[in-house]
Amino acid sequence: MAHKIVLICTAILMLFSTQAWSAEPSKSDLKVKITKDIGSITVMHNGKPIVIQRNQNQKNTIVKDYALTSRQCPPFCVQPMHLLPGVETIGELKMLDYIKRASKGDPKLLIIDSRTPDWVAKGTIPTSVNIPWTQLYRKASNFEPMVVESILTDRFGATVTDGIWNFSNVKDLVFFCNGPWCGQSPTNIKTLVSMGYPAHKIHWYRGGMQAWNALGLTTIKP
Repeated sequence: MAHKIVLICTAILMLFSTQAWSAEPSKSDLKVKITKDIGSITVMHNGKPIVIQRNQNQKNTIVKDYALTSRQCPPFCVQPMHLLPGVETIGELKMLDYIKRASKGDPKLLIIDSRTPDWVAKGTIPTSVNIPWTQLYRKASNFEPMVVESILTDRFGATVTDGIWNFSNVKDLVFFCNGPWCGQSPTNIKTLVSMGYPAHKIHWYRGGMQAWNALGLTTIKP
């Protein structure tokens, strides 16, 4: 008798769990999906679950920070589609693949928001970390060689012996900044490749925050 009661209780719990899962709007009831087959994805950011989906308000418009169409060039010139030989240029769906890897704690991957902290404070892409472009750029006013060495070794997985860099075991890096007109992440990518960082280990989300916001995708604030 006790065994039957346990089985009945288990069946009831499974029924409620199934109903809760099927009723979850992020899985089945979204009117604005990412693709026909993907409504949303849930990732971990700083130990907390974040649901990445598109804004469900079909009258929503892009935020003011990314609404400008005509920034002065230079410096805000349109970036090429292929930045450097070997560097992968990616779109949103590939970016989501990298985000899922980062969410699962992939130790060989780092998604980097190259913007300055004032821009990051307005919102960034889940699972990314902020390494401002000025920390790697040699001509920046706050450039410090020891900071660069710390980033390369502690965060990117490079090693250095007698001033010679070894990039054989470095992480895959995914860079982004404000949009196709933004030169911050391209500057970092060019700097790293010039130092010997393997181009095939670098990936560039060219659309950046402008494209991400234009699609109504989830952003988070630090």
